[in-house]
Amino acid sequence: MSSKPLSPLFPCLILLTLLSLYFFSSILSPHNPSSSTSPSIALSASPPCDLFRGQWIFDPNHYPFYDETCPFHRNAWNCLRNKRENMSSITSWKWVPGSCDLQRIDPIRFLASMRNKNIGFVGDSLNENFLVSFLCILRVADKGAKKWKKKGAWRGAYFPNYNVTVAYHRAVLLSKYEWQPKQSKTGDQEGLKGIYRVDVDVPADDWAKISDFYDVLVFNTGHWWNHDKFPKETPLVFYQAGQPIDPPPGMLDGLKVVLGNMISYIENEVPPKTLKFWRLQSPRHFYGGDWNQNGSCLFNQPLEKNELNSWFDPRNNGVNKEARQLNLVIEEAIRGRNIQLLDLTHLSEFRADAHPAIWLGRQDAVSIWGQDCMHWCLPGVPDTWVDILSALIHNTLGRTDG
Repeated sequence: MSSKPLSPLFPCLILLTLLSLYFFSSILSPHNPSSSTSPSIALSASPPCDLFRGQWIFDPNHYPFYDETCPFHRNAWNCLRNKRENMSSITSWKWVPGSCDLQRIDPIRFLASMRNKNIGFVGDSLNENFLVSFLCILRVADKGAKKWKKKGAWRGAYFPNYNVTVAYHRAVLLSKYEWQPKQSKTGDQEGLKGIYRVDVDVPADDWAKISDFYDVLVFNTGHWWNHDKFPKETPLVFYQAGQPIDPPPGMLDGLKVVLGNMISYIENEVPPKTLKFWRLQSPRHFYGGDWNQNGSCLFNQPLEKNELNSWFDPRNNGVNKEARQLNLVIEEAIRGRNIQLLDLTHLSEFRADAHPAIWLGRQDAVSIWGQDCMHWCLPGVPDTWVDILSALIHNTLGRTDG
């Protein structure tokens, strides 16, 4: 029996069937670049997360984690106890990044994720300001936290429920420096009282032997690199390999040499698995003069964005220009290194309202030192620094553990 001839439509139906199968398989395939489950598309479709750019939003429900009773406070920064005016407003401003969400730190979750790990801060008193905020927040999760001063730490705390230590090592120049009084009148600069010798290739003793202890390290320097701290009567003199550097570098060039040496030391001596951050400058808010010229910061509101350049742009030669100047030097030194920049400058520039100012806890402090428009009230702006640092630690450790 002869077979029945195929319908002329049959090849068309087969072709349509194959095209349909290909179409639907391409949609459902997990390897399709257009699939919503594709990690690469998910990342490229989302804007990059920049926690350092955004705006402050007033939120009356944004409460601090701690109060004036935190045992890790430093007196001059304890603005609640010192009755600093407008504290309820200072702590009600919330930093909102423009391209992603910043979650507040969950102290319990954070300490649990850091169990058996340690966090160290190295630098000047602005890193200490940062540390105190961190300790007071983490104590919410472990009331048994104890003061800790070992391994050269200036101050810190141990959280026994999680076996976590968080501490600060004071090293204002990062390099080792020491006072050397004037030895002879012959050939000495007129008015010279002595020098501060800076060994640019030797880390300060306070942090030179901590590389194996910490799992996270946060470095900073810059606030002491000025002629207020080291005037011409008592200048910095830079040494390398035990000999004076010739010709002698000025202050800024000396900082560049120190940064190069200390960053190389960190990369060579600190284990690669250690998370390393470098905090950029914390801006000052002196208005009407510098700290020793009746400069003031008695403000009740953050600055507006259009005011920032007039306060901080070095081209305006104002008293608060150093932060941006030094950041350029630090960013150049860090470029290409295995150290993450912690750029807290911009978000802090807005907060002229959040310094201790005249509320320093000592009746004669302002007459002696002037207003404090450099450090920050606690609770206050450094709590937001903690939110950002904890997010970066969590994200980086999450990628490493994954």
